[in-house]
Amino acid sequence: MLIKIRRGWEIPESQATPESAFFNRRSLLAGLGGAALAAALPAGRARAAAPADMAADLYPAKRNPQFTLERDLTDEKVATHYNNFYEFGSSKYVSDAAQKLTIQPWQVKIDGMVEKEMTVDAEDLIRKMPVEERLYRHRCVEAWSMAVPWTGFPLKALVDYAKPASGATYLQMQTFQKPEEAPGQRQFWYPWPYIEGLTMAEAHNDLAFIAIGVYGKPIPKQMGAPLRLATPWKYGFKSVKSIVKFTFTDKRPKNFWQTIGPDEYGFWANVNPAVPHPRWSQASEELIGTGGKRVPTQIYNGYGEFVADLYKDMPKQERLFM
Repeated sequence: MLIKIRRGWEIPESQATPESAFFNRRSLLAGLGGAALAAALPAGRARAAAPADMAADLYPAKRNPQFTLERDLTDEKVATHYNNFYEFGSSKYVSDAAQKLTIQPWQVKIDGMVEKEMTVDAEDLIRKMPVEERLYRHRCVEAWSMAVPWTGFPLKALVDYAKPASGATYLQMQTFQKPEEAPGQRQFWYPWPYIEGLTMAEAHNDLAFIAIGVYGKPIPKQMGAPLRLATPWKYGFKSVKSIVKFTFTDKRPKNFWQTIGPDEYGFWANVNPAVPHPRWSQASEELIGTGGKRVPTQIYNGYGEFVADLYKDMPKQERLFM
């Protein structure tokens, strides 16, 4: 029997909190909560209670001028509190729930078709990489978008570090699995852990990026700390968060959403305004934080000069956009 699972964004319009109202209310509550905490703790205790941020001395990183934007950056409060992270719930507002995730220590496994399988500490791995800041557009498959300054390193630098075998044609990435910390992972009908993948050609592309920070500081947990993928020419569900494993393989990975809805989500997920999602148009997108402003969607999210050649020789029967 096929069970229809309602996605987190498929709620009646009457039940949705307007974005502006949500952020105004959240600002008030955050202010009250912060004041209460400050009153309850001796001076300096609030800072001392939290562990030091991972690789904190690397921020802010130098900005790479090759990756700029023609639109304003999304307000930091909006971008960091409007997130899809199903491990912590199906709403957009999972930032509080995500704080339960333990990210130190964080071990990363590199395995599969590599010269030598290894497990490395995330901070040690980061310090081996060429860290920089890039401005990227981010386009969700739900037809909203943001523009953010990611800090991180090229994925191809990690690929080179891993030394994959010549026969490896795909890179599979996997999110953590900690149901004791992530309540969404207790929902048995989802195929946990979250899996995503790229071809090796995509992983070597200049745009493919592992984000470790945003807005000049370490990336918050609700956005995928400590390591997340950023592939700005693809829909956001490709950007696997809180990565614990990189597997090099000669078999195409079947990703999380493709497993759930193969008629709606595919392996490629390249942004294309001319190819609608089965249940909504992709011709335009809402810029979150702008009071509902919409703009036309661009092919490959505007990054065609970087990536179009990756797909020029693909068979026509391949579904390259979903």
